[in-house]
Amino acid sequence: MALKKEDVEKFEKRLQLMKRQLTHSLEGSTKEVKRPDEATGYSQHQADQGTDDFDRRLNLELTSKEFEILRQIDRALEKIGEDTYGVCDVTGEPIPLARLDAVPYATMTVKAQEQFEKGLLTE
Repeated sequence: MALKKEDVEKFEKRLQLMKRQLTHSLEGSTKEVKRPDEATGYSQHQADQGTDDFDRRLNLELTSKEFEILRQIDRALEKIGEDTYGVCDVTGEPIPLARLDAVPYATMTVKAQEQFEKGLLTE
């Protein structure tokens, strides 16, 4: 079942809001990751250095995941422009409304997403 125009407009607003929030969050995260380690020096305890390294690695991992979600949001917005939003990129089947409500940037059905994550499909 194709999405109604009102539904697509609702999802577009949600996606735009998500994109703005994520972009703002990423700006802060990338500044934190790129920030030089002001505390580095001979007086710093090794445990403090280990904690700083862990925090930096965690920030990098979160930033990487946020960039992936941002890429998916951009793809969903692109699909809105192509008038294919709500249609699976892989199978061409409609993506259920419940899935889009939960994950508005979804571009695949759950079944296709599972196969993709298992390495059985490529985007």
